[in-house]
Amino acid sequence: LAGCAEESVQAARGRLVYLTKCAECHNPDPSKDGPLGPAVKGSSKELLEARLLSGTYPPGYTPKRNTAAMQPQPALAPTISDLAAYLK
Repeated sequence: LAGCAEESVQAARGRLVYLTKCAECHNPDPSKDGPLGPAVKGSSKELLEARLLSGTYPPGYTPKRNTAAMQPQPALAPTISDLAAYLK
């Protein structure tokens, strides 16, 4: 039960990060495409790490959009697990 509570807290933190740092380009609803970025619901931690830390994609990943608009955001590194929990 404690694991569920921690996951819920982590997802709540991820939601706050998403709404303040990601939603403007992607969409307040992560399951929908945004004006600049695609829907990101279900994004893996591996994908988030690659995109946010280095602006790349994990090996074998096919991007949803062919654009280089999103720049790396290494300041978000400490929040990647939270974001992954929210987008799960």
